[in-house]
Amino acid sequence: MCSQLHMLVLGCALLVNLVTSCDYPIDVCGAFAPGDVIIGGLYPCHSNVGNIGNRTQPDNFQCSEFGVRAFVRMLAMIHTIETINESNLLPGIKLGYMICDTCADATKAIQSTELLLSNNGSKEVKCSYTRSVPTVKAVIGAQYSEVSVAVAKLFNLHLIPQISPTSSASILSDKVRYPSFLRTIPSDVHQTKALAELVARFKWNWVGVIANDDDYGKSALQSFVANAEQLGICIAFQELIPAYIGHGDIINNIKTVANKIQNSSANVIVAFLKSELIIKLFTELLERNVSKTWIASDSWSAARDVASMHNIDKVGNIFGVSFKLGHIPGFEEYLKNLRPGPTATNKFIEEYKRLRFECTKEFVNYTKCVSASSEGACNLTESLKLKSPMACNYTDPSSANDDFLFENIDVTYSSHIAVRVVAHALRNLLKCNNTACERHVDFPPWQLLKEIKEVNFSQDDGPFYFDKNGDSANGYDFIYWVTGNGHSKFKVVGIYKLNKPGVEVDESLITEVIPESKCSESCKPGTIKKVSNISCCYSCIDCSEGTYSDKWDMVDCLSCSGKTWSQKGATQCRNKTEMYLHWDEGYAIVLVTFGSLGIVLLFIIAVIYTVNLKTPAVKAAGGNLCYLIVGSLMLSFCSIGLFIGKPNQYTCQIRQPLYGISFTICVSCILVKSFRTILAFKRYSQVQAKLKKIYKPFLIILFCAVMQGVICTMWLIFDSPQVEERSTNQTMEVLIQCSEGSNVGFGIMLSYIGLLAFICFVLAFKGRKIPHTYNETGYIIFSMLVYLFVWVCFIPIYVNKSEQRSAVQASAILASDYGIICCHLIPKCYIMLFKKEANNEQRYMDKLRQSTGSVFSVESAMATAKILLGDGQRCNDTLRKRRGSW
Repeated sequence: MCSQLHMLVLGCALLVNLVTSCDYPIDVCGAFAPGDVIIGGLYPCHSNVGNIGNRTQPDNFQCSEFGVRAFVRMLAMIHTIETINESNLLPGIKLGYMICDTCADATKAIQSTELLLSNNGSKEVKCSYTRSVPTVKAVIGAQYSEVSVAVAKLFNLHLIPQISPTSSASILSDKVRYPSFLRTIPSDVHQTKALAELVARFKWNWVGVIANDDDYGKSALQSFVANAEQLGICIAFQELIPAYIGHGDIINNIKTVANKIQNSSANVIVAFLKSELIIKLFTELLERNVSKTWIASDSWSAARDVASMHNIDKVGNIFGVSFKLGHIPGFEEYLKNLRPGPTATNKFIEEYKRLRFECTKEFVNYTKCVSASSEGACNLTESLKLKSPMACNYTDPSSANDDFLFENIDVTYSSHIAVRVVAHALRNLLKCNNTACERHVDFPPWQLLKEIKEVNFSQDDGPFYFDKNGDSANGYDFIYWVTGNGHSKFKVVGIYKLNKPGVEVDESLITEVIPESKCSESCKPGTIKKVSNISCCYSCIDCSEGTYSDKWDMVDCLSCSGKTWSQKGATQCRNKTEMYLHWDEGYAIVLVTFGSLGIVLLFIIAVIYTVNLKTPAVKAAGGNLCYLIVGSLMLSFCSIGLFIGKPNQYTCQIRQPLYGISFTICVSCILVKSFRTILAFKRYSQVQAKLKKIYKPFLIILFCAVMQGVICTMWLIFDSPQVEERSTNQTMEVLIQCSEGSNVGFGIMLSYIGLLAFICFVLAFKGRKIPHTYNETGYIIFSMLVYLFVWVCFIPIYVNKSEQRSAVQASAILASDYGIICCHLIPKCYIMLFKKEANNEQRYMDKLRQSTGSVFSVESAMATAKILLGDGQRCNDTLRKRRGSW
């Protein structure tokens, strides 16, 4: 422990021996006014240091290019100090100032800072500065963040309060590294967020970013990029420009950045640049006729030197973020009568008036150039930009004044606030009232720093105070440059509040058309973004079937739920249209019409058959079997109605068995007729005798019907037809139809009917040579061929036309039914109605004798008549009467 203390003492002793001294002339710090409490100032009254890139010796810095904006900020500080001295805020205490030029360079600023920290041109190095009482108690500045970062390290040593009115770099909020730094503006953390919010507000998602190549510029660029990415904004390019205006390669850098801007598809450029650099960049772009939309950081958003550029309206729309603007009472009057105070020295005012009002040979040559050509063709130096048109009329430039500086008043409010912060902190520290202050002014700066951090006073725009990071809690104004006649003026069009998310912009105040800046066009509802390597560059693709998008620029399609569906490129899901054979459809009407006509026709046939029931034609057609055929066909026609309309469980389970059993009965009756014809006209044999024994018409019909009933019952028990809803992805329709359950059951039912029809066909074919007069085999063959043809064609159509199965089967049923009617029932009706002379027993028996032949036995003829006419006794009597003629 003792050894460590010894080393510490030794180190302090060495530092004491390193005391340096430098006799600075007073014009190094160009403005000074004596006072009880001296406030330092660091302002870039010049924006360039000559040959700093080639500096080989630590000699004097040569500053050039007088900066009007910084000069007006400095004047706002001086005016505020003089106003406070005239008030009773600090009674009995006079504030003085010592303002030094940083020349917009960090190294030059360090030299100026050493002068502020020195006493009589020398600075003593100590181990502890707790009791140190430097001349300067607080410092206002610097303007640029890079300069503030450099000099803050020196002020930290003494904990001298440093209050910047413009340095916004977020790194300066770090109280570990910069404990004595404060500012009257928000941090760039908020500024870059505000700029990103502004870009998002106008739906720009493809922007370029350029910044100073210094700590401030890099920090602002990185912060903006991070905030932009969170808001879905993509960066087209990022470029850095050397912050030092006198950099040897500055022109080539400007051209490189101009090429990037010119060739980029981004129409919006965010610029964190000094006004001097933005002027050089705009000059290059104007020569190329490049127009973009510009988003300005606070460093040039209200720069009059930029706004007064020739053809500034041709660079495009300019938006910017600016610190809260305010009014400084009496400042305009002060500028109209600009002169140093009675005991003050101000070399900057002298230089300004010399540049503004002194007639020089250079100015005379310039005015001749203007009169002979256009202003753009003349060599306009930085000094001549300040020159008054009446410069050669002033005999004493030091007493001359005009309103030229008024254009820069709006950038001075934060400097005014900074001075008032120091004054209010002094009032608290010195325990002042309206008449006197209790404490002496000989205090160390760190005590003032404590009071400054706690300051809270009212301004026109509300209370002012610092947050825990030493930053102002005020927000920003969004300004828009209104251009016209080659000049620009600033209009506040929105605000950004730190404690409220989002930006507030009144677009009605923006007179120009706001352009778009997107890597890709927005994807309309119904499409989504297919992102490439860059999230903002994408192609728009339609949402597939069953999905939709209802907003612009959606990334994923939403799926339809429940029974809803959508077509390709849909913006919403809709309920599917139920697709089935509706009653009001044309085809359904045709089916119902023909079905109804069939039933009516069958009813008429039944009436005709009833009237002629005792005639040979009816008996030959089957007698009472005809009613069974008519009834079964009526049921078959009725089943067609179950194939129309919205299916339900009952219709699905009834329609197939109803058709299957009814048509089985009909075919069974035809089978009996085929069987009867074979028995009637075959010569008597033992085989015929055996067949006659099993010829039981109603039993045969009943057996066939029961077998079909068993098939249908088994089908309904094990896998009955059900309602099926089938979605078709290509359309907005849902197919509602009957699923036949087990295709095996459906196939067996149809196959069974087909088997009966085939047996009928075989029996009829065997009896095709029977005499035509009594032979129905031709009709049976034809009707069964029709049935088999219809249902053989039905199978592939039924399988392939899944959406039209009901209509297909109903059509097949109609065709089958009409085939039976036309082949079996109508021919007999024709005989009954139009050939009544042939429909009598006597004529019938004559035809029978002619058909059987003269060698045909009486017994065979009697058997044939009995089978065909179904009345054996009456046939026997008739045959006995006609025996002689046979």
